[in-house]
Amino acid sequence: MAIEPPSHEAALLSRVAQHDQAALADLYDRYARILYSVAFRSLRSAEESEEVVLDVFAQVWRTAARYEGTKGRVDSWLFMMTRSRVLDRLRRLQRTTKVTLASENLAEIQSTNPGVDPIENVLLAERRDRVLAALSQLPPEQRQAIELAYYKGLTQSEIAAQTNLSLGTVKTRIRLGLSKLRVALGNWEQS
Repeated sequence: MAIEPPSHEAALLSRVAQHDQAALADLYDRYARILYSVAFRSLRSAEESEEVVLDVFAQVWRTAARYEGTKGRVDSWLFMMTRSRVLDRLRRLQRTTKVTLASENLAEIQSTNPGVDPIENVLLAERRDRVLAALSQLPPEQRQAIELAYYKGLTQSEIAAQTNLSLGTVKTRIRLGLSKLRVALGNWEQS
């Protein structure tokens, strides 16, 4: 594919600003694949990367009239929008993961057995609160590894694959986190 001069792409974007669908299709054909690659490098998800590309071109359709050629090239503008959409998705995914882990943690720890006496319920609630407090004091990477192992039931190899970390790193984080939990919970038991 021959690289067009920046003035041609600016003219193409000017046509998009006038709601020329053929111009948008041409711009999409030129950049969709590379923008997808950029998104996929960070998101590691085909579906999320496709959504990013669609979001970028929807934004181009809405805001093409605001593009100023004096401030930068069209491809730079597209890459900037892609990066922004990728960061938005990463933040959203991170928030979703935290909420899911927190709700799973509480569901796993809470006792739903109606046959347990009230004193046992109080003791279980107290122990749950201590464990959650101790978990909250761990560094985030150690806490995440422990939560994936104990609350989601993942093996260390599965955790390594899911987090894109080496198996040794996962093992070390779990070992260090459990050691810190033992100390924190041991201090509570003695008090």
